[in-house]
Amino acid sequence: MISTDACRIIDLKHFGDRRGLLTPVDHDDLPFEVKRLFYLYDIPGGADRGGHAHKKCHQLIVSVLGSFEVKVTDGIHEKSFVMARAFSGLYIPPTLWSSLVDFSSGAICLVLTSDLFDEEDYIRKFEDYQRFRKIV
Repeated sequence: MISTDACRIIDLKHFGDRRGLLTPVDHDDLPFEVKRLFYLYDIPGGADRGGHAHKKCHQLIVSVLGSFEVKVTDGIHEKSFVMARAFSGLYIPPTLWSSLVDFSSGAICLVLTSDLFDEEDYIRKFEDYQRFRKIV
C-alpha cells in the first residue's frame, strides 16, 4: 500500500543567466509519462484548493509563482510540503489524499499528470477515501 513516504520533492533542471531562468521538464525527469497539465491561478491569498485523491493518476505539483503548502495523507500519516520554487516539484503517487492550502496572493500552481481527466479516477469525499484505502 502506498504511504506518504512515497511523496518526494523532485528538483528539476534549471538554467539561468542575467536574462532569467529556464526550467525544461523532460520525461526522464519524472517517474511517469505526462499526459496532461493544468494550472491554477487568480487564487485569493490564504485560499485552499484540492482536497481529493486519485485512484490511478500520478501528479507533479509545482509552484510556478508564489507559494502554497501541500498536505498529503495516506489516512494514517500526514506530511506537509511548502512549495515556493519554480524548479522543484512535489511528486504525489496515486491513492494519497492531497490538499493545497494557504496560497500566497498571485500564486500560480502547475500540475503535470500521468492521465487525461477522468472523473471516475477522483475520490472527492474523505469518508469515501477512508473506505477506499481499506480495500486497496
